[in-house]
Amino acid sequence: MAVYQAPLRDMQFVLYEMLDVETVLKGLPTHAETSRELIDQVLTEGARFTTEVLLPLNQVGDAKGCVLDTSTHEVTTPEGFKAAYRQFVEGGWAALACAPEYGGQGLPIVVNNAFFEMLNACNQAWSMYPGLTHGAYECLHAHGSDEQKALYLPKLTSGEWTGTMCLTEPHCGTDLGMLRSKAEPRGDGSYSITGGKIFISSGEHDLAENIVHLVLARLPGAPAGTKGISLFIVPKFIPNADGSLGPRNPIFCGALEHKMGIHGNATAQLNLDGAKGWLIGGENKGLQAMFVMMNAARLGVGMQSLGLTEVAYQNAAIYARDRLQMRSLSGAKAPEKPADPIIVHPDVRRMLLTARAFAEGGRALTFFTALEIDKELNHPDEAVRKDAADMVALLTPIVKAFITDNAWIATSEAMQVFGGHGYIAEWGMEQFVRDARINMIYEGTNTIQSLDLLGRKILMDNGAKLKKFGKLVSDFVEEHGTDEDLSEFITPLADIGQKVTKLTMEIGMKAMQNPDEMGAAAVPYLRVVGHLVFAYLFARTALLALAKSDSNDDFYRNKLAVARFYFERLLPESAMLIRQARSGVATLMALPAEAF
Repeated sequence: MAVYQAPLRDMQFVLYEMLDVETVLKGLPTHAETSRELIDQVLTEGARFTTEVLLPLNQVGDAKGCVLDTSTHEVTTPEGFKAAYRQFVEGGWAALACAPEYGGQGLPIVVNNAFFEMLNACNQAWSMYPGLTHGAYECLHAHGSDEQKALYLPKLTSGEWTGTMCLTEPHCGTDLGMLRSKAEPRGDGSYSITGGKIFISSGEHDLAENIVHLVLARLPGAPAGTKGISLFIVPKFIPNADGSLGPRNPIFCGALEHKMGIHGNATAQLNLDGAKGWLIGGENKGLQAMFVMMNAARLGVGMQSLGLTEVAYQNAAIYARDRLQMRSLSGAKAPEKPADPIIVHPDVRRMLLTARAFAEGGRALTFFTALEIDKELNHPDEAVRKDAADMVALLTPIVKAFITDNAWIATSEAMQVFGGHGYIAEWGMEQFVRDARINMIYEGTNTIQSLDLLGRKILMDNGAKLKKFGKLVSDFVEEHGTDEDLSEFITPLADIGQKVTKLTMEIGMKAMQNPDEMGAAAVPYLRVVGHLVFAYLFARTALLALAKSDSNDDFYRNKLAVARFYFERLLPESAMLIRQARSGVATLMALPAEAF
């Protein structure tokens, strides 16, 4: 079975040394009383819960999966999942970042974010149940009526009820404008909803007494396309005014998907046969409301991949220190043993450092983004809130796509460290690879994230959001550009910053002549911008580590070594990506469709 130790020291480095969370939170009235002592206590207890309760269930859930009783349409989750969820609820973990007026603890998003890294490292499939619930909470908190909030939010906050989002239909995934589910007014303020949804994560299960489905559907006479979509609350059991459960709503699980990974999560096909629902927000404005949950889910998927990257790295590192194979090319390093541990071999080091750098860079990026969300939601200065919102909008597709791409690379490299043993289920490594693969697909494929970044987040506002991040980079370069000890980090950071600016302008000009140029460049472009973000964060890491490099704490020397590896071994990928982005659309479209 795989093992895991929560990386609390590195989390604390990012929170307190890199991001200075204590100072930032003191400037947010909602979180001004959140102390380091409290945050550390939450993280320590979170590490205990995730490693002791969830980690032992990860391989069990993968092997057993969820089971549907077709006669009752009820789903049974793997052994231990329900008891673990009960402990999760009783421990107050579901309420961590929810508003106190609905029974929440009111802690910052950045703290909840760190907790979810540990959840996902220990058991991604299980963690999706509360993860989607928090997304439903956020959507209703932002767009629900006062009556809807009063009825549903306390139950979602406590974890007594869970949530889903129901978008995808058999004929439409990314293109929600083709959606066919219908909502007919009943005349009493509710709607009768009919249709079918597929790929619904956590769509049916036995963990909680009720499931609150957020369903996209069309009203009679609604405009075609995405402008005619509305959002509805469709609970599994219709609640009474006091929150007790009423009659069963006709929204049933017709089948469970048989998947490559995340077997412990119930990915359901849901059939709505005149199910009773209530409109959230305005008519034909459902996509706008659902984007609150979708964006939360995209950040959550980044956290899933960060967790998998970290746990895969940890297990590969342990194995590499223990496994004896061959001798070092430069002479025996363990002459008293029949062979050297494989960690002496340079390419094993490369694989391990790749996974570690992607984990440490991903942690810095996701924590940075989460703190920006806290500022967006709570800062007293409107201008600061606006800047934070722009930063979150820019970084969300990068968190989703860049980190999930990196996790696919990292988990594959970590499995490779094990050789043939990595391909065998008992070690747990092949599960990490299988679980990681979905993260590049759901909540908007990584190609969609790339188009969103380049088209909507950058070119649509003439690069205004990108320039705000670019100013962070240029200010850092200007402040530390004369520091010779930092030159190995500052010089490549400044270089990629300039290249991103030039590349963005070039693609923008080409796209004005032919919009397909944007589609051809988007995927490599996102990875280039992802590397710009990582380079900035690793340069900040190096600055802090260099200041402590004379201490007796190996932690800082190790941070510096990982930063150097990133700049020398991983950042150079951006040169190839820039060439790909510049190569244009012609070679992609030259072959006729019938020739494929």
